[in-house]
Amino acid sequence: MPDRKTYIVEHLDPELGPWSELEYVAIARETARAGATFVLSSLPPTLASNLPEKLASEPAFRAETRGVEELYPGQVERSRVCLLDPRAEKDISPDDKAKFDVFLFGGILGDDPPRDRTGELRVKGFEGRRLGPVQMTTDTAVRVTRMVINEQFTLNMVPYLDHPDLKINEHESTEMPFRYVKGDDGKPVMPEGMLDLIKKDADKSIDDLF
Repeated sequence: MPDRKTYIVEHLDPELGPWSELEYVAIARETARAGATFVLSSLPPTLASNLPEKLASEPAFRAETRGVEELYPGQVERSRVCLLDPRAEKDISPDDKAKFDVFLFGGILGDDPPRDRTGELRVKGFEGRRLGPVQMTTDTAVRVTRMVINEQFTLNMVPYLDHPDLKINEHESTEMPFRYVKGDDGKPVMPEGMLDLIKKDADKSIDDLF
């Protein structure tokens, strides 16, 4: 069994927004430090060939136009893939390090009305694990999973910040509708440049930044 883990995020959207770009660069860098691999799967070919250099040049990163069903076609292969699924029966735990080689984040991505990609994958033989009841950003979900698998935290050991208020300027703040990991400085761990993006686009909704 390979000890090098792979973290896969399914990206079905034909575009890559500024928010997602910052998240993916953060995931790639943190994944590299953990000695793991980060894959974006199901990328539209036009996007796969035009990814930002900042992301494409990350050594742990791999772009993939195939979906996970094609990457892992057999049931034996799929048994080594963990689908992070809020409807799963079990929470992810350090013991899953021995059970799974790949950790898959499907999400609700790219379509209007939203397409429940996690639900599609659930019925195709990918075993699920929960990350907890509060919605996380994509980079936070990968970060928490990596802390559990690579660093052997249990979910209740991970320091969280739920719905933090971010100061936009002297007079304004905005509440983020997500759970974050709490950093050593007591602030939410966010991708480099994310706070500046949120401040710059304070008049836009969070959904417009993805």
